[in-house]
Amino acid sequence: MSAGIKRIDSTYRGKPTHHYKIDGQKADGVTTLIGDGLPKPALLPWGIKAVAEYAADHLDRLVEMQPMGREALVAALKQAPYTERDLAAKRGTEVHDLAEKLIHGAEVEVPEELAGHVDSCVRFLDQWKLAPVLVESVVASRRWNYAGTLDVVADCPSGPRAIFDYKTARSGIYGETALQLAAYAHAEVYLDADGDEQPMADLGIERAFAVWLREDGFDVYPVDISEQTFKTFCHVAYVARQARRLRDLVGSPATPEVAA
Repeated sequence: MSAGIKRIDSTYRGKPTHHYKIDGQKADGVTTLIGDGLPKPALLPWGIKAVAEYAADHLDRLVEMQPMGREALVAALKQAPYTERDLAAKRGTEVHDLAEKLIHGAEVEVPEELAGHVDSCVRFLDQWKLAPVLVESVVASRRWNYAGTLDVVADCPSGPRAIFDYKTARSGIYGETALQLAAYAHAEVYLDADGDEQPMADLGIERAFAVWLREDGFDVYPVDISEQTFKTFCHVAYVARQARRLRDLVGSPATPEVAA
């Protein structure tokens, strides 16, 4: 088993989370780098919409809270977007866990609220007839100091080996999915079933697909994982890392003597 690359699972404020280490040093997660390095122009209107929808759907509750004062009302409304985000993240995690079992042919107990997503996953696997090579495997790059966990690498009857990533967001597939899968495909190593490092290049991945699993069906989108897309990911990672250091660019309050 490799001692060099590790995924550490933990809980933060009651929610599952994880981070990575390469040779004992913290490594950046792929999705964290993309999230920190790319602008999110859709977040502002989404947040405004989430607050407005919460107010419309919980008007009676807000009226009941009025005696508690303005601060309590503001706090409840501020929390609305994060509540929706956390529910979506929980749904995505649960669907991924079930999809991992389904691709191995295991029977699963499906919560009622996820029945549509799981049925879509079953139909996807039946139609695409994937032969899994890797499932929920950690990949890493020492050169670029990042790591991540891919969903599926599989052989397809209709073409060469491909990497697949499940998405459950209501809004569909975003362009940064290509950066995510390019980072996985261009990693240097992956961990096999025994936890040993193996060369990523030996897998021979030629294509990538994002699988949008919804309650009412699924769609499969090809995404670009070319060398150019990987370079874009590296640029985004650079911006993310530099953004963390911006505060260091501002010194302490100056005196006239310093300015002289």
